[in-house]
Amino acid sequence: MPINKEKFFQVKTTCPWSGARAGIINTPHGAIETPVFMPCGTNGTLKALTFDQVNDCGAQIILGNSYHLYLRPGLEVIKIFGGLHKFSNWSKPILTDSGGFQVFSLDTLRKITYAGVVFKDHISGQEHFIGPKESMHIQNVIGADIIMAFDDCVKNPATHEQAKAAMERTHKWLAACIENHNRKEDQALFGIIQGSTYEDLREASAKFVTSQDLPGYAIGGVAVGEDRKAIEHITAFTAKFMPENKPRYIMGIGTPWDIAYAIKCGIDMFDCVSPTRLARHGAAFTNEGRIALKASRFALDSAPLDKQCGCYTCKNHTRAYLHHLVRINEMTAATLMSIHNIAFLVDIAKKCRQAIIDGNFEKLFKSYQQQYQSEEDASPIIGNLQI
Repeated sequence: MPINKEKFFQVKTTCPWSGARAGIINTPHGAIETPVFMPCGTNGTLKALTFDQVNDCGAQIILGNSYHLYLRPGLEVIKIFGGLHKFSNWSKPILTDSGGFQVFSLDTLRKITYAGVVFKDHISGQEHFIGPKESMHIQNVIGADIIMAFDDCVKNPATHEQAKAAMERTHKWLAACIENHNRKEDQALFGIIQGSTYEDLREASAKFVTSQDLPGYAIGGVAVGEDRKAIEHITAFTAKFMPENKPRYIMGIGTPWDIAYAIKCGIDMFDCVSPTRLARHGAAFTNEGRIALKASRFALDSAPLDKQCGCYTCKNHTRAYLHHLVRINEMTAATLMSIHNIAFLVDIAKKCRQAIIDGNFEKLFKSYQQQYQSEEDASPIIGNLQI
């Protein structure tokens, strides 16, 4: 099914208190109700989970990582199987990032050129080149419903000069991405706004990127080293310059407070590796705050991870059992904890959506503010910094 430009995104309800929106994105692999949290399936799978489990968590869309899939299994394998949907047997929508963030995270292993980036991969040390043309080819072969422009994501702290240079490269590469995107009929290309923590750069980037007639736009370069207040400020500041009739995506955030705050700012889409990464370290999101199951206080705790959660883990297992699995490094712990964390964040977005529709978002947001803001101020999770 090709993309219908007129019907790709529709805002159903807007919160008059905040500007938060409830909408629908229509893709070739199904509709996505927004706001939506999108779990990261870096290598074509969510770590420790089957797709049946991901479906049961309520996920409407997952992410794939162009950089990793380009390296392994490689484009030829994905092409033979007819794209990532068929190769992985995931039937719902997929979004792929451009590979830019991972390439720029390599630091000493890469060299920026006018046309793109020369880098040595983190697996074999082999040299590669990816620019906007190559990124579009990789994502066209992978076949995701939503693909991202190749951008220069500068880490923070960055000087104004560094941030401006990265922003200008991002803008130049966006034009090349648009020119080299060969599947416009069934893949929606989103442009990415950069500019680090500098308001003048964020405004300039937002105006340039949104001047291109694209299906959607993203805020990039957040949660890459700056503190929580800076993340919140840039999110709220940049969202004001993004069109109301296109989906707004903020890349690489994923805690209950991150999600609630972004929704309040009018953001529709968000992703992060945090739920599965934290799960592998024995940590869980709950309505009581984030908890670490290794702690001895959970050894005899007969309660579920969260009494208000309806996920498989919370329905079937106690904190004591999970504590036992975490303490002995049992692989099942990562699965059960990941199920809960993903379901929990997906549910945060769903509850916010329903509250926007019902006219109760202000009340819900303030309850989340009371529950989560102080915790996030004390221990922010920094985005997707790891390869």
